[in-house]
Amino acid sequence: MHAFDVLGDPVRRRILELLAEGEQPAGTVSDAVRREFGISQPAVSQHLKVLRENGFATVRPDGTRRLYAVNSEPLRDIDAWLDRFRRYWTPHLDALATELARGKRERRLREAGDDSPDESRSTP
Repeated sequence: MHAFDVLGDPVRRRILELLAEGEQPAGTVSDAVRREFGISQPAVSQHLKVLRENGFATVRPDGTRRLYAVNSEPLRDIDAWLDRFRRYWTPHLDALATELARGKRERRLREAGDDSPDESRSTP
């Protein structure tokens, strides 16, 4: 299965978001996903299996529990693939950052000007 096929499913993306917070027991992941998506525990298990078999998640036994975690390697591969397209949005994001900084600077200057005494309002 191609990486984008794996990540194309919103349930699997949500599972990865949960695992990005740190290693999680399968039961915790299952409970959260079942609440959010209204799917069964076996369906969640199938999604975990897809993530595991395609290298996006790892699992390790801990007594009777199975702990899942993100495997970052496939995500790095996706990031590398996306790198060739960043030129389409990076300049726009840089321009946005510049405009936000300009707005903050102008607001600071206005607020600093409001703090200075206004001679037209002073009484003799």
